[in-house]
Amino acid sequence: MSSPPKTYLDLIKACDKYAIPPRIGMLPVQVLDTSNGADPSSACNAAFLSLIDKAFSFRTFASLTRRRPTEEYRVMGAKYYPPVRMKRAAAPLLGIACRGAHMTVYTRTAEEEEEEEEEEEEEEEEEEEEEEEEEEEEEGKLKIWVPRRSAHLHTYPGKLDSTIAGGIRADESPFECIVHEADEEASLPESLVRQRARPCGAITYVCTSDAGSGLEDGLMASGILYLYDMEVDHTVVPKPRDEEVQEFYLLDVQQIKEAMLRGEFKPNCASVMIDFFIRHGIITEDNEPDYLDIITRLHRTLPVPTTPGV
Repeated sequence: MSSPPKTYLDLIKACDKYAIPPRIGMLPVQVLDTSNGADPSSACNAAFLSLIDKAFSFRTFASLTRRRPTEEYRVMGAKYYPPVRMKRAAAPLLGIACRGAHMTVYTRTAEEEEEEEEEEEEEEEEEEEEEEEEEEEEEGKLKIWVPRRSAHLHTYPGKLDSTIAGGIRADESPFECIVHEADEEASLPESLVRQRARPCGAITYVCTSDAGSGLEDGLMASGILYLYDMEVDHTVVPKPRDEEVQEFYLLDVQQIKEAMLRGEFKPNCASVMIDFFIRHGIITEDNEPDYLDIITRLHRTLPVPTTPGV
């Protein structure tokens, strides 16, 4: 049995682990347009659908044998409109970059908020001591809602996850994905999410599929995750609604750090959490020796086009 990751950089490498030689350039998205320019999007969509249906019928790939694929992704980089679509389950098989949206929901306890008010009234201490205290207090008062994936899932069963996460359908934006996933996975009202969720950028990675991914081993899979944060008060408690989440835990920063370093998080969700820690000043250049490497690996250039102009 392999040992779990021991550092934050190890966690990043567990997600972003497909090495591409520098001499390898961008892999263009090329399709055969059987419509001769009349309706290339429809021609491509029909060709993909036919191929995937045959692969499903003949049980060519293990990842397509559990159930017939229905949900569709947009093929990033395809130079046609309307967008070319691909069945979600087949995207990694054909090297298509997959898009997802993840949101971290966090809170602070009422007692900790009172402590903040008291601190504002106190006299300022020496600058270095104050910065150290603020860093320690930030880790103690910030708490994050962390779900555990259901044991019956085909991908990373029982692992810890981002508060809200899902693949972005072909016909929706990253934010709309967050809105409907928040309702389906955590029973969070649409009005709350639309009011409080804040976009926080994106991370990218290229991984190699493993046993936990539910795919054939060794596939190159490019991923793009659009990130959101949402701060809530103590009255907001996520509750599982569908069968994908077993339960939610309200964990402090130290508990999450320990769980990540024990290898309890789904690989790309550990990367999302590390990015959250960086943005909130929990992981910094001062306390993390691999700081620059981590930031670079969280925003790597993908080997496939992400816009039609490439």
